[in-house]
Formats: sequence, C-alpha cells, structure tokens
Amino acid sequence: LPPPATGNASECGCREWHYRIRAGLVQNVVSKWDLVCDSAWKVHIAKFSLLVGLIFGHLITGCIADWVGRRPVLLFSVIFILIFGLTVALSVNVTMFSTLRFFEGFCLAGIVLSLYALRIELCPPGHRFMITMVASFIEMAGQFLMPGLAALCRDWQVLQAVIILTCLSFIQLVFNASIFPESLRWLMATQQFEASKELILEFTHKNRMNTESDIKGVVPELEKEITRRPKKVCIVKVVGTRNLWKNIVVLCVNSLTGYGIHHCFAKSMMGHEAKMAITHNFYADYYTMAGIALASCLAMCPVVGFLGRRGGLLLFMILTALASLLQLGLLNLIGKYSQLPDSGMSDSVKDKFSVAFSIVGMFSSHAVGSLSVFFCAEITPTVIRGGGLGLVLASAGFGRLTAPIMELHNQKGYFLHHVIFACCTLICIICILLLPESKNQNLPENIPDGEHYTRQPLLPHKKGEQPLLLTNSELKDYSGLHDSAAVSDGIPENTTANGMKSM
Repeated sequence: LPPPATGNASECGCREWHYRIRAGLVQNVVSKWDLVCDSAWKVHIAKFSLLVGLIFGHLITGCIADWVGRRPVLLFSVIFILIFGLTVALSVNVTMFSTLRFFEGFCLAGIVLSLYALRIELCPPGHRFMITMVASFIEMAGQFLMPGLAALCRDWQVLQAVIILTCLSFIQLVFNASIFPESLRWLMATQQFEASKELILEFTHKNRMNTESDIKGVVPELEKEITRRPKKVCIVKVVGTRNLWKNIVVLCVNSLTGYGIHHCFAKSMMGHEAKMAITHNFYADYYTMAGIALASCLAMCPVVGFLGRRGGLLLFMILTALASLLQLGLLNLIGKYSQLPDSGMSDSVKDKFSVAFSIVGMFSSHAVGSLSVFFCAEITPTVIRGGGLGLVLASAGFGRLTAPIMELHNQKGYFLHHVIFACCTLICIICILLLPESKNQNLPENIPDGEHYTRQPLLPHKKGEQPLLLTNSELKDYSGLHDSAAVSDGIPENTTANGMKSM
C-alpha cells in the first residue's frame, strides 16, 4: 500500500503475504510465520541462537569430555539432539523455534567436538591429517546433497525431521562399545588403569590376539598401577603454563580471524547490498560457495603434506591477508579512476576484481579456519584436549557470529568490519611463527609434554650452524646445572667455566 503523506515511509500496511519461492523449500520459516518487514529481524535472531548454542556447547562439552570421557559426551549429545531436533520441527512460533535451536546447537557442538577428539587420539602420527580430511570430505558431501534433500522434502519441518531421524541409526552405533569405545589414550593419560586394562583385554579378545606374546608385560604393568587414583585435569590449568597457553591463544585468534573474514569475502562476492550476485541463481550460487570450500580442502592435502602444519597455516594466512588488503585498497583505487571519463575503467571491472579477490579470500580463509582447529588438536595435551578444542571451536563460532550481527544491522559498518579482520590477519602472520611444528610428532599426553613443544625454524639448519633454541632432548639434558656447580667447587678461582685461566 502507498504510505500516508504524513506517516513513516518504512511502515508496511500489508495484512497478507503471498510468497513466490522458486528454489529450495516451498515452505520455510519466513513464509510460515511471515517474518518480513518489521518482523524480519527475527530471522537473524534464529541464526544467532544456533551459533550461540554452538559456542556455549563447545566450551562446556569440551571441559566435560576431559572430565568424564569422550564417549559419554558423544552418547548424550546424540540422544539430546534427537529430542531437541524433533521438538524444533514441532515449533508453534518463532520464539519457541529460536530457543530450541540454541539447545540443538549445544548438542551439535558436543557431537562435533567428541568425534574430533576421538579421531585425533585414535590415529597414528602419519595418518592424523589424512583421516581428518576424509571427515571433511564427508561433511562436504552432506553440504552438496542438502539442496537436493530440501527439494525432495519441500517443507522445512519435514526436512528437519528427516535430518534428525538419521541420528537413530547413529545412536545404535554409539551404544555399541566395540565400534565406539572410549579413548584408550585418554584413559591412560588420566591414569584410569583399571578401565584401560578392561579395554585392552576386550580388544585382544575381539582381534583374537595372544595375550602372552602380543601384549606381554602390558597387563601386569597395569595391574600394579590399578590402585592409583585417576588424575583428571581441567583446561584452567593452562593458565599456569609458559608456552602452551600462548599456542592455544594464537590458534584461537587464527580461528576467529579465518571464519570471521570468510563472511566478509562471501558478502563481497555476493554483493553486501544485494545488488550483485554471481549468477542470479540460488543453486548456482550455493554450489559455487560449496565448490570453493571443497577446492580449499583439496589444496590443503598437498600443501600441509609438503610444508607441514605451521608452514601451511602461514601460507594460507598470507593469501588471506593479500586478498583482503588488495580488495580494500586496490578496489578503492579502481573506483576513483572509474569516475574519470577518460580512464577506461568501469564498475564492471571493479566487480570482476572484487569477485576474483573474494574467491581467493574464501579459498584461503576456509583453510585457515580448518587448519587452526586441527593444529590445536595436535599440540594440546590429551588430558585437556577437549577443553583446548572447545576454545578454538568457540572462537570459530564467534567468527561466524559476525554474519548475523551484520545482517541484523543492515550491513552498517561493513567496511570497518572488513578492515578490522584484515588487520587481524597481519597480526596472525607474525604469531604463527611462534607456533611449534607437530607433523609426524607424537601427541602430548600431559601438560609437561605440551610444554616441551617449542618452535623450530621454518628452514632446516645448515651444517655447522648453531640453533637459536634448544631442542626437547637438550631441554631434558640441561638439568645438569647442579652437577656442573658441584664440580666447579673444585676449580680454582682464576679458572673460568670452560677450563681456561682468567687473565
């Protein structure tokens, strides 16, 4: 309806809405509860509630996983996501929908974190990254299948129920202890030797192993330590460390920056003012974004295999910083020249450069976020791995949270938002150099093991060149200071420590 002459032009006088949805679901949350005009902000609140649930879920379930184990967290998260997920499909209003989405995100965080920790602790050093990338490819397969599943279901409630009901078969697998056992590495690290002995004997029975020859000496050694009390550690203990807390903080900042700036590139590519899209087709735009993420996962495999964890993370962060700075600086320069009549530049040239830089930025920022989480899982000790993963995944959630916040404010401050994250990429490049290299290294079991992870130079030492930092073996052997002090008592006063006489 035309606005009144003296009224506010932003007020809507409509009483009934007719939606023409050409792609995806025929009925969605917006069309069911008419979340348009003055109620459009409720859509962003629904997105906000899921991400806030993920953040709190990662922080809380990570600490619980370090205290009670990975398998109980996985089991209870799957059961409760089944309950809350089906209740979301039966929501009667948007308030109930948003509230239940918070709890659904909380349970989803427990599933993601516990599965990630179990994968890392199960694999040998040479296969950890490969198994993690296989899990990423399976996740990408689900992302590619989602539009087709939505087109088949046609209603958002049916789609929600179908996705959640697939957890029923997963619950049966989780209840089967032989398929999803507790992490033996975590049991041994927390000195739960009785449970470790039972799990080892169960493995030997299932695999038909000879206990006298294959695990000779292991079970008797565990029987001696059964009376020892379990020693469980909370992530708060990291505050008293010297190196470990710095590594976790650096990876948290990297994760926050990677996932936060990814939204900036996505908005630049799709047009943050909704004036520009790549193909003006929902499915083409969706699969373009998913294809960029798939290409990023494929590129990580050779890069990390050749450069290692720290070198790969540094390379992708440099690409992210370059794409961001070029998009912010070069495009403004092109925009000034395009206003000149004889410059030969137009807005179409600027849009093409913006799309190109956005694709590169999304490609590299996705790799930065994924590698930060994987890196943290490798360098965090087993006794607090759940809490460390929870901190980095929660930081990633804060990065994703900037998307609905910007949409809630109608993209106001979008340029400043991008500038802040671009500055963070420059800080992260410097901080990555402080991280250790965990490629082909054993996982640290306790906090002292994590403290022995010290950074190594990016390039190998030349022959005859003295390293700037001591290696782990040198740190352990450096405890001979007291012995040298005792020996020095017999050295004359005019003799130096290396045996030369002083002048």
